[in-house]
Formats: sequence, structure tokens, C-alpha cells
Amino acid sequence: MKKRLFVVSMVMAAAFLAITTINLATAAKKTYSGAIYVSGMGGHFAKADVTIDPNNADMPIKVNNLDRIVIGDKTTHPTHDPRIDMNDRNVMYWSTYKLDPNSKVHVGKSDLKTGNVIKDVALDLDARAKGPAPLYCGSGQSKASYMPVMMTTEAYVDVFDKNDLKFKHRVFFDELGYKTGGYKFFHGINTPDLKGFVLSINLADDGKPNGKVDLVMLDLNELEKGKVKVLAKNTLTGEPGKTITFRQFFTNDGKYLLQSAGDRMFLVDAKTLKLIDEEMMTGGENHDVMPTPDGKYAVLTLRQPLNIKIEEGTKTITDGTLQVYDMEAKKLVGKTVSACHACHENMGITAGAVLCGLDGNLK
Repeated sequence: MKKRLFVVSMVMAAAFLAITTINLATAAKKTYSGAIYVSGMGGHFAKADVTIDPNNADMPIKVNNLDRIVIGDKTTHPTHDPRIDMNDRNVMYWSTYKLDPNSKVHVGKSDLKTGNVIKDVALDLDARAKGPAPLYCGSGQSKASYMPVMMTTEAYVDVFDKNDLKFKHRVFFDELGYKTGGYKFFHGINTPDLKGFVLSINLADDGKPNGKVDLVMLDLNELEKGKVKVLAKNTLTGEPGKTITFRQFFTNDGKYLLQSAGDRMFLVDAKTLKLIDEEMMTGGENHDVMPTPDGKYAVLTLRQPLNIKIEEGTKTITDGTLQVYDMEAKKLVGKTVSACHACHENMGITAGAVLCGLDGNLK
């Protein structure tokens, strides 16, 4: 009798373990929601209220509503650069990509609750920089400073006081050995621990990107003082004319660097700057990659061709879209979703949309 009870107990225990294992395997993955701010050349940021649901393999990201944060118009404030303040998630800093009609470049900050511009500062382009575009794209920050990166040749990082956007320092990088014609576009961002500031530098031959990218980690404290101190460096290799880096993010735990690269996305070890994963794009050109707060997924911005109907028939435009990357599986998942044309279409706009960077408040 005891033997029979023991066997029955073992069978029940095995069944319980099997059911528990199945339940764990099929447990729902965490979903995320919040606002993502996508930069645009029309003088505004698209405010996309999104839901990210990794359980939906076909459409893991959904745009529930589209609105705008306006900083100017397309002639004065085309922008590639949103950067939410680490001290106050309701404040977003930004910089402009082109000179305005008065040959000025702008940096500013906006209130994300009201959408109002808090401060807008107009500056002259440095005499060493060749304009009129592209200008600012990508930025980092410390607790006290906002640091947009200039893409011109010569490239530089500006340092502004966060409170009043007073200009503090301008840092060129010729002392690192990057000469005119030998690179195209600098981008950068601070590490989460505020110890480093990584630069991505597209190497070039006579001004044409050759597919090689230098990642250079600088000392953030020294950079904020207007000085350059290199902490680490590595070179990644892609395809000439197609692989070109733009904006980037670190995961909040400081473990990974997510680097957009045009025809691909690089996942990089944040300490060594060595390549971990390389994900090729299939439907568009990658310009930024932002992780979820827990670092399990990331959202990419893409410039993606789109055929639309017009009175004359159809035409191909560029749409700004979003896509999800699974950090654990190391692969892109599901379809892209529009963050630009979906709004423009409702306004009767048939022109293309040129996006670049994003930032957001997700939970």
C-alpha cells in the first residue's frame, strides 16, 4: 500500500513539475508603454504613444496615438537630436541640423508636459566647421551639462549649462588624429554612470565613408571641462558606402552600447567596445536604437521607402518607422510601424518624412 502511494505521489509530482515547466515556458513576456519622441526635419518631434508587446511576434510595437512637440518650423528648426534630461524626465534638450535663414544654429529645451519651448539659443557656426548642413546630431549629458555633437568637418562637441544653456566649451578632435577628408560624421552619448562619453566616427577616404567605424570612449568629466582624454578605442568594419553610424544609446545597466549604422545595427560591449552582435536591416536605414528600461528590447528608428497613392498614380516617399530588437534573442522581431507618414497622411501631406534620433519615457 505504501509503495502504491509512493508511486502515485511521484507521478503527481512529475505531472506538477511538467505543468509548471509549461506554464513558465508560456508565461507572458512583459509589455511596455509610454511616449517616444522622434526627431523630424519639419521643426518638430513626433510624439508617439506606443505599446511594446513582445508576445505579439508579428506586430510587437503599436502606435496608439501620434502628436507633435513643436520647436519651430522646417526653415528654422529641422532637428535630429532629442535628449531627455536625466534630472527631470519632463524636460527634453534638442539641437538643430541646419542653419536658419539668419545663418544660426540652435540649441534649446522643451517642456514635455506642455510641449512649450523653455529656452532657445541661436549660435554662429564655428569658423572651422564647413556648413550649412549637416550640423548637430547626437548628444550626451552630465548632471549639469548638455553636450550636442556637431557633424561638420571639422567635428566638435559643444558643452552648455543645462539651466540657462549658456555656452561653456567647444571641443575639437584633431588632436586624436582625425583630419579633414579622413572621416564623415561624429556622433556621441554619455555612459549611464557618467564616467565616459563614446564617440562613433565614420572613417573615410577622401571624404567617402569606407565602412570602418572608430568607437572612442572619452573621459566625461574631462570633456565637460573642455579637454580630451581617451579611455578606450575599437574599430568596427561594415560595408563601404552603406555602413555609416548615426546616433546610439547605452542600456541603463551600462552593459551594452546600441549603435545605429545605416544598413545594420551594432550591439557592442560597453566596456571593451568589442562587437557582440551585428543585425542587418532589411526594410530601411537605421538611424538610432533606444533600449527599454530593463534592457531586454530596443526600439530602432528607420528611414523606410513607402509607396503611396496620389492623383497621378503612386509615388515612393521615405517614411519614418519604428522596429523592435530582441536583446536576448539578438534579432529584429516583427513588422515596422509608421511614426511619421501615419500622421502626415491625416494632414493631407504626401511629402516624405526624414527622421533620425529618438528618446522616450517608457515603463
